[in-house]
Amino acid sequence: MRRSLLLALTSFAVLTACGTGSGDVAAGGDPSGSTAPGDIAQADDDLQVTLDPGDGSPVQQWTLSCRETPEGSHPDAGAACEHLRGMQDPFAPLDADVVCTEQFGGPETARVVGRWEGEPVDLELSRSDGCRIAQWDALGPLLAVDLD
Repeated sequence: MRRSLLLALTSFAVLTACGTGSGDVAAGGDPSGSTAPGDIAQADDDLQVTLDPGDGSPVQQWTLSCRETPEGSHPDAGAACEHLRGMQDPFAPLDADVVCTEQFGGPETARVVGRWEGEPVDLELSRSDGCRIAQWDALGPLLAVDLD
């Protein structure tokens, strides 16, 4: 009885370990593991931006590729790529213990996903306090909006 149970558990463990994940090359996955959120294959310096103006107007979405030649559906891909390349770490999250001024910059929110300089990007942005307003403003040309 114990032997049968042990054999069944071992077989189960082996079978579940043989599953195919998104990085399984034999199953057609990406050998580099370069996937954006949602398991979309993503090249380096390739981003997807979603911007919600927060005022009831339509959500805006665009793509941006900053490889050799800037391209994508971004309104000004060249300026956005140049701006991002000039930044030290454009998609660094805010520190968990950062202290921010309590001010409201507007209802706008954005999400940037993809890859930048070999690293995955999944950044939520808003203008809900001083730190987040500064983070938003630092990414200016990427977000392609003029709030003034």
